[in-house]
Amino acid sequence: MHQVAAPAQLALIDDTVARRASAPRGQLLKWIGNKQRLAEEIASYFPEHFGAYYEPFLGSGALLATVAPKRAVATDSFQPLIEIWHALRYDPETLKKWYAVRWRRIETLGDKVKAYEAIKASYNAQPNGADLVFLCRACYGGVVRFRKHDGYMSTPCGPHRPISPESFGRRVDDWHKRTLGARFAVAGYAATMAAAEPGDLIYCDPPYRHSQSILYGAQSFAFEDLLAAIRACKDRGVFVALSIDGVKRSGDHVCDLPIPPGLFKREVLIDCGRSMLKRFQMNGQSLESEVVADRLLLTY
Repeated sequence: MHQVAAPAQLALIDDTVARRASAPRGQLLKWIGNKQRLAEEIASYFPEHFGAYYEPFLGSGALLATVAPKRAVATDSFQPLIEIWHALRYDPETLKKWYAVRWRRIETLGDKVKAYEAIKASYNAQPNGADLVFLCRACYGGVVRFRKHDGYMSTPCGPHRPISPESFGRRVDDWHKRTLGARFAVAGYAATMAAAEPGDLIYCDPPYRHSQSILYGAQSFAFEDLLAAIRACKDRGVFVALSIDGVKRSGDHVCDLPIPPGLFKREVLIDCGRSMLKRFQMNGQSLESEVVADRLLLTY
């Protein structure tokens, strides 16, 4: 993973790698904005020493599993997602069974799409983590979409065959070990961030304003409110790292965001490669020129 050149208005400051962290070999969940490929690079900019680790927009949990902190609080406002993480932490064998039972419906029905649609219907009738863990691994492009007015999951089945229960089970075992220090809870980001103490580290990976308006969590998210929460954390000595929109179209377009001067001390561009989300929205077209980069903003 290489670091892309920053435009003049996004000056790159201090690219020293401060710490080493090892990402899991395989994703546990597919999720929009998944930082699995970028996790080691992002974690390299975290402070060498910090207290507890907080992740208030948990999603796929790629950074949590990469850092594998001794003490962590990981939250999300989406109940079915936290059900998955709670099972991983406290009852990994049940999580394995959730996935295996649904995966085997493909063989029972003899039709992957029919099995997927049946599980999706079950989820939409009553949202739950047991269905969601299979759906997010089997849906098209790992792009989990929810209808704004009623939360209906609308993503169709993907063309790939979901990984086997055995493979998923090995990932559960690995991720379980990496998250033994974490406490998972359903909570809004503001309450989670308010609990952090001086010397703790918060990593924020909120919905991106320029690319995720149709996706989970993005509809009611107020970026300005998050910036206020980051300011409060910084003022009391909490380290904060924020991943957010950077550049699109091979660096030709810089995503304009209302970031107050002086809030962050460093800005780094993280090369994301071609945009899978853009390809999904364009009905599978391969857009060779749609190269994107995230901004990693640091208060320290």
